[in-house]
Formats: sequence, C-alpha cells, structure tokens
Amino acid sequence: MTKSMDSEAANSGSVISDDERGHPKASSAAMILGSIGVVYGDIGTSPLYALRESLSHAVKADILTEEAVLGAISLLIFALVFTVTLKYVVFLTRADNRGEGGTLSLMALAESSLGGRSVTIFLLGVAGAALFSGDAIITPAISVLSAVEGLELVTHRLSEYVLPIALTILITLFWVQSYGTARVAALFGPIMVVFFLVIGGLGAMHIPDAPQVLWAFDPRLGATFLLNNGWLGFAILGSVFLGVTGAEALYADMGHFGRFPIQAAWLGFVLPALLLNYLGQGAMILSRPETVDNPFFLLAPDWALFPLVILSTVATVIASQAVITGAFSIVRQAIQLGLLPRLEITHTSEVQEGQIYIARVNRLLLLGVLLLVIAFRSSSALASAYGIAVTGTMVVTTALAFVVVRRIWKWPLWLSVGVIASFLVVDLAFLAANLMKIVDGGWVPLALGVCSMLVMWTWVRGTKLLTEKTHRDSIPIMELIPMLEKSKPMRAPGTAIFLTNDPNVAPTALMHNIKHNKVLHERVLILYVRTENRPRVPVEKRFEMRKLSDDFDLAVLHYGFMESPRVPAALAQMRKSGYKYDIMTTSFFLGRRTVKESPASEMPPWQDKLYVALTKQAANATDFFSIPSDRVVELGAQVTI
Repeated sequence: MTKSMDSEAANSGSVISDDERGHPKASSAAMILGSIGVVYGDIGTSPLYALRESLSHAVKADILTEEAVLGAISLLIFALVFTVTLKYVVFLTRADNRGEGGTLSLMALAESSLGGRSVTIFLLGVAGAALFSGDAIITPAISVLSAVEGLELVTHRLSEYVLPIALTILITLFWVQSYGTARVAALFGPIMVVFFLVIGGLGAMHIPDAPQVLWAFDPRLGATFLLNNGWLGFAILGSVFLGVTGAEALYADMGHFGRFPIQAAWLGFVLPALLLNYLGQGAMILSRPETVDNPFFLLAPDWALFPLVILSTVATVIASQAVITGAFSIVRQAIQLGLLPRLEITHTSEVQEGQIYIARVNRLLLLGVLLLVIAFRSSSALASAYGIAVTGTMVVTTALAFVVVRRIWKWPLWLSVGVIASFLVVDLAFLAANLMKIVDGGWVPLALGVCSMLVMWTWVRGTKLLTEKTHRDSIPIMELIPMLEKSKPMRAPGTAIFLTNDPNVAPTALMHNIKHNKVLHERVLILYVRTENRPRVPVEKRFEMRKLSDDFDLAVLHYGFMESPRVPAALAQMRKSGYKYDIMTTSFFLGRRTVKESPASEMPPWQDKLYVALTKQAANATDFFSIPSDRVVELGAQVTI
C-alpha cells in the first residue's frame, strides 16, 4: 500500500517552496539560529572528549610531546575543514532530493536517476540507515556521560553520583519525547549559541599560553605525525574522528532549514568556535601537560567550572535530542520506502509535519542507551565504541553521491572519479582507523547495524514474496468488474472504499466482502497509496482519479517519503475537486492479514520467524492512514509466506 520506488528523476539542487516542503516561511536569521540548535548539537559537543581521547593514546605510549599535540590538533583541523566543510557543507548540500538530505533521501534520488530500484544502491542505502541506528544509541550515551563527568573536577565526592545522574537525565530525556519537542526546541538555538560563544571564548583565552599551537593549521604537521608513528598514529586518527561525528546530521537535517542557513551557521559561527576551542585546549596542554586528562573543562577558571558543567550537560541533552528526532525521521522514511513495517506514528505538533514520535523506536533507543551506559560506565570507554557507525555512513553517502554527480549533474567521468575518490580515500582512512576499536567496543555499533540490516532485508524480502503470492492468487480488477456486472450481487447504498497495495488486482477485502457478505456497495472506490522517490508531494498533485466503470473508481494518492499518509485529508481534497464523497455514507474496508510460517517458504526458517514477528509489530491500517475508526470494517485472512 505504501511501497513504490518508481517516479521521475529528481534534479539536484532543485529549489522547492516552503509550502511544498511543508514548513512555514521564516527569516534567514531564524533559520540560522535554528540550525545552530538542532544541526550542530552533536558536532558542537565533540570538544568535550575528542582531543582528550586523541591524546590519551600518546599518554599511554609516553610520547606526549609538542609534536604529538600539534599533530593531533592538525588532524582535527584537517577533518573539520576537509570532511565537514568541503565534503558536507560545500559539496553534499548540493546533492539534495528536492531540498531534503540524508542517506535514504540520497538513495531515493540515486534510484530515481537510474529509473528504478538497483540492488547495489538499495543495499548501500539500507546499510547507511542501519549504521545510523548505532549512532543514534551511542551519541546520547557518550555525550551526556562526558558532560556529567565534569562534576568530578568540581569535587571528587560527586564521582559516585556521575552514573546515576547520567542515567536519570537520559531516562527523563526519552520520557518527555511523547509530549513533543516543539516548545523546547525554540530554546535550542539560543542555548547552543551561548555554548559556542563560551567554548570559543575559553579557547581563545588560552591560545596565548602556547602561541606555537597555531602551527597546527599546517596540514603537514598532522600528516608527518601520522606517518612517523605507525599504528599509534593510526589509533590517534581513529580518535580524531570523534571531532567530526555529527557531520552527517547537517546533511540529513538540510530539509528542515535549507542549504544557506546551514552553510552560514557553520562557516560564520560554529567552525570558528570549534577551532578556537581545540587550539585553546592544545595550548593549555602544551603549557601544562597534566591537564590532558580533561582539557575541555580545565579551560574554565575554578569559579566557572560548575556553570560550564551545567551548560555542557544542557548542550549534550540538546545534541541527544537532535539524534533521537533524527532517528524518528529516518524510521518514518524507511517505513514509507517499504524497508520496515508500518509503525504507529504520533504527530506531536499540529503545524510542523516533522514533529513526530514513534513509541516503539523510543523504547528501543532508551533500552540500548541505558545498557551502553551501564556496560561501559565512562565516556572514555564508550569512545572505543564510537565512530565506526558514523564512518560507515559517511562511506555510504560518498558512494551514493557518485551516482548523483554522474547521472544527474552530468559531470565527466574523470571529474566524478577525482572528486568522489578524494572524499572516499579520507572516509576509508577514518573507517580503517576506527576498525582498530572493534575489540574494545567497536563491535557494538557494528552489531546494531547488522541487526538493523537483517530486519530491513527480511521485511523487504518477505513482503516481496507475500506480494508475489497474493498477486498470483488474485483476480485483475478489470476482469472482476465485468463478472460482477453479469452476476449482479445485492447492492448496498453508499460508498465503499477498499485500500489496496496493488491497483491492478482486486483488493482482498473486496473479494472477502463479496464472498462472505454477498453484497456490493452502489459506489466502489479502490484506493492506492503510493510513496514517491521525493521527500514531499505538492498538495495539488496529491491524487489521480481513474474511472474503471460506472460504479468503480480508482484513486492513487501520492505521498513523499517524509510525509505521513492521511487518507481523510486527501479524500476531502478529492471532494473539493468534484468527487462525490460523504464520510457519513462511506465505509472503509481493510484487509487484516495474519501471516503464518510455511515449511515451503523460500526464506530460511529463522528469517521466516523474524518476518512473522515483524508483521505482528505493524500498526493497523486504520491508525497508520488516520482513518476514522467508526467507519472501518476489517476483514481478516490467514496467509503463509
């Protein structure tokens, strides 16, 4: 009912209106402020642990020299400038799918350019979405823990309370999700502005401690340190990557704020603040090596330490909130693209389409975050598990971008290969460096990603097999209509609407109604909900009508993968366009299938069981399509895969 991957190719860099995007118009200043609060929360809180973890390898190897400090900071600056600024802010923000970014959006764009589903593109998109699930669990855990650990510097007597406080904050954060975040989100921007001003100012205060830290802008220092220190340099590179975690968010959230606000916020405010902070931490470590254990918080004077802990904790909560809402968004995209069963989606805002809450996803995220915090117990331990998921997603995004630049932007092959290869070399270097962490905890995001991929693969495969079987056992609708005209079944007054996942065959609910109730309504509407390879569909293109006979009509409703299909609203629009429809004389007939395992299934037994379990988690069509429950008739059937 909601799966379709075939639609016209989207043009890169196309500009869509605010009305089409579904968001009210806002000033550039307001959008820049909003992007600072939502998009840059994750990468903005990286200074809490990125340089500390990078230099911890040098401390263990007893080589905390000026060369090591400048080399690590030089690598951090290179990562921020090359990976974030050039790749994401300048390049990838142009590879938008009608204003939307992110792995699944890019997958849909790439498939559109190829004219249909490609196995390679599909697997890349699924892998990117699966790896994001690992990031969505680890980010809240490491961010909140790293901030609360600042209390240990205020007084060691608070050390035993760090874990309980972090767990309490995280439980509260996930508990309030069901109430919506629209009001709280209005404070995100101003708070993060204060946070960036504070960390930038603290860093600038300490640069005079060791002015030679400014030599870190020379990328040769980082490259030389990396090459001269073998596996140690490679290990440091893996921790340096912690400084750019969250870069994917600025691309994924592009549809909420637009390209220009995201670019302006990064280049004019966020990047300078981050660079100043890292340089300040480095200068302080060069002048006082003992501060390497927690350089971020030790930038603050004693009187400002506790306020900085509070501000940092709030900032990490904001960063976590952005990741959680991003997880809700990507799950909805996956549902609409047919990668997951349809889960119940609650809209927490009447004016913003993107404000959603998915209870099952929220519970899974909370469980995963709590288990990670309890198992690892410190942000330093969690740092070993962090990075692999993000680097994997970056590799996927870069690979998908190649299809866009070749098929849509029409770049020559030499330019496409040259640009993509330069990004891919850096991404793969970061990925390889992070793979060294597998034994120390890096297996966690990989395991989460593999589980997510298995779930999506199973759902796609099982649904395809079930659809093929149903199609074989069904009657084409254009053959059924003449048969009904000859048999003349009893006609009931009013309109019957039958939802279908294949507009070419008779809906199962229609066949069951005729078979068991021996009745056919005076007017029959076959309704097919189609998800397009675009984020949103303009309201004026919401539906297509086709008359099949005097009393049979077919309506195809078009929705983007960022939209929730609301059937009553579409029917109201059809009524304004002339379709005779009265909700009080209309009944919705829905088929409810109970899927059973089959010994003859084409899937292995474990996948058979998993698919059956997933079907039981799916929300019913009444809730998913927002159909009034008092107008619904459900007709059940048992089917085997």
